Amino acid sequence: MKLLNIGFGNMVNADRIIGIVSPDSAPIKRLVQDAREKGALIDASYGRRTQAVLIMDSDHVILSGIPLESITGRAAEETEEKRK
Repeated sequence: MKLLNIGFGNMVNADRIIGIVSPDSAPIKRLVQDAREKGALIDASYGRRTQAVLIMDSDHVILSGIPLESITGRAAEETEEKRK
């Protein structure tokens, strides 16, 4: 199991991530609201503005306060390490 740092000391299982997306579009805002209503939303933004939304294979949605590019860069590094 590889853990991916999503900011502020929070880690998620990198193998369970389906997608990492920007929170700005209307469909993603609806996805976040639906997850909140279902109790499947995890807010790891520490009160900061949400800059990335992680969609997990368990139907959980995770909000992160660090930039999307940072998380995708870290995920790419994990993928490269996995291939070696």
